[in-house]
Amino acid sequence: MKIPTISALTFILLLTFSCSSSANDHDDFLECLSEKFHNYSSISNLVYTPRSSSFPSILLSSTWNQRYTTASTPKPQVIITPEHESQIPPIVLCARDNDMEIRTRSGGHDFEGRSFVSEDPFVIIDMIKLSQVTVNAEAKTAWVGAGATLGILYYSIAEKSPTLAFPAADNIIDARIVDVKGRILNRKSMGEDLFWAIRGGGGGSFGVIISFKVQLVDVPEKITVFNIHRTLQQNATQLIHRWQYIAPKFEKDLHLFINAGRTSYLTGVNSNQEGRNISLGASFYSLFLGRVDRLLSLMQESFPELGLVQEDCIEMSWIQSALFFQGFPIDSREILLNRTIPKTYVKVKSNYAQSPIPAEGIGGIWRFFYEREGENSPLIMYPYGGRMAEIPESETPYPHRNNLFHMSNIVYWQEEEAQNTDKYLSWSSRLYNYLTPYVENSPRASYFNYRDLDLGVNNPKGKTSYAQASIWGKKYF
Repeated sequence: MKIPTISALTFILLLTFSCSSSANDHDDFLECLSEKFHNYSSISNLVYTPRSSSFPSILLSSTWNQRYTTASTPKPQVIITPEHESQIPPIVLCARDNDMEIRTRSGGHDFEGRSFVSEDPFVIIDMIKLSQVTVNAEAKTAWVGAGATLGILYYSIAEKSPTLAFPAADNIIDARIVDVKGRILNRKSMGEDLFWAIRGGGGGSFGVIISFKVQLVDVPEKITVFNIHRTLQQNATQLIHRWQYIAPKFEKDLHLFINAGRTSYLTGVNSNQEGRNISLGASFYSLFLGRVDRLLSLMQESFPELGLVQEDCIEMSWIQSALFFQGFPIDSREILLNRTIPKTYVKVKSNYAQSPIPAEGIGGIWRFFYEREGENSPLIMYPYGGRMAEIPESETPYPHRNNLFHMSNIVYWQEEEAQNTDKYLSWSSRLYNYLTPYVENSPRASYFNYRDLDLGVNNPKGKTSYAQASIWGKKYF
């Protein structure tokens, strides 16, 4: 089974300008480009308009969530796929001068399609051709183009060293960005405030990220992983309840997360069960930066209830673990270079827990997975603590480090079920509402980059009043 994660390097930022009430024709934008580029023919093959025969394929090439690919979904007036950073400033300036919004698309994994959809006239800067990764193994750093996926980054690191890895955005140490004035800035020239903001601030009006410099970390030649499933009959509820108390306190070399839902979805083994006969449970996934004997000792000491045995564990390299957790053959690392995005309909909602959910609260979650909409709908629980808790809350714009764990409930459906989209969205909302008493509140918290427009949106046109905003704002306090 492929674990639903965010597998792409999605430093996807929205660059928003004030828009006039009447949209300019895209011909004005193209005329501006021809003036900015003294040799416009040098980029003409990188510019796509609705008149271009390849426009639909380029638009859909990096669109994951099919909810935003309907005929009624707003389309860009222009798509540009720059090949060099010097080609981006003129695009920014021309968009600004023609009152057009910019959507910057990297991997196309924005949960609500905000990297390729806008209610106002807009242009897409598709970063797919700026995906180069340059690894300096001696310095333990890498420059990563904004169009690179995590797979490309992981592959590039592994090609240089089997004992280096990239852990998280906390390890970004420099960046190159195009601001609203068309200037290309690095960390020094942009200043520490802006550099702080782009390291996790998500879709704000910061600029177009060109590339990031990341600090790599040492990992052992061999690490240990496991994936074991426990059904309700095997005490899955009690195991999840116990996990809440111990997973955030594990030593920082051990990460143990949970994927809960239907057994058939989690294990990939189909069944013909229906109604209350459907098997439900939780899969426990672990990555340990050490050998199996040490892992078994830690688990026996802290979580013996799980019943982990040596046969459940596999020792492998770090890059093999990246393949393992995506459900790929662990010796086929070239798969990581594949940019093909599985097309699906999806809705994601997220929560944080500051205290353990009582066993009866966990027990009440299972009823949602008996419903039809819960067939391919995991609830993922990631523990915090460890290295996450060592980093000051103000270090980056990510104020969630002091929680016990993060939860994301994801619902998937396919094109043949598109007419039932409202039912799937309702299922997602009902589960989200059920969790309300058990998660962080006053204010209720959600991960910004797990985009969820249910949290509230501004008016597509004109200003949004305080009274309007309070309708959705107050319910989170």
